[in-house]
Amino acid sequence: MRILIGTMVLAAMAGAPVAAAEDASVATPLRQFVDAFNKGDLKGAMASYASGDIAIVDDFAPYVWTGPKAAQSWAADLAKSGTATGVTEGAVKIGAPTRTEVAGNFAYAIVPARYTYKEHGKAMTEEGQMTFALKGGAKAWKVSGWTWTGPVPHGR
Repeated sequence: MRILIGTMVLAAMAGAPVAAAEDASVATPLRQFVDAFNKGDLKGAMASYASGDIAIVDDFAPYVWTGPKAAQSWAADLAKSGTATGVTEGAVKIGAPTRTEVAGNFAYAIVPARYTYKEHGKAMTEEGQMTFALKGGAKAWKVSGWTWTGPVPHGR
């Protein structure tokens, strides 16, 4: 029995570095997307998405975007919403993933997020989290969907 338990412990320890490497690679396209978004680099942000159908859920109307052009439609609607509501200087900051799951060519990650912006010149903060679905693999993860979840924004 001790040999079996010892073998199981060694096997678990041997697998840990691989899981950590997979987890780190999952965060790469998330940061690429956010960094490009913050720079206003639409082309760079779009490069982090997988091909095919995408799903996005965010906290402004129409709230859900799906299909192969979902990311482009979301970006266009975000710009329209910003113009209509007086939002400027938007920036997102994400933290390290609080949960990452990898199953073959699919991954799931949750990251804490903070969206700061000005609304009619007033500094605002929206704290929440983003949940991402990805596909591909450790060498080329791409975002296949994401959601924003958080409470009502507040002044800074």
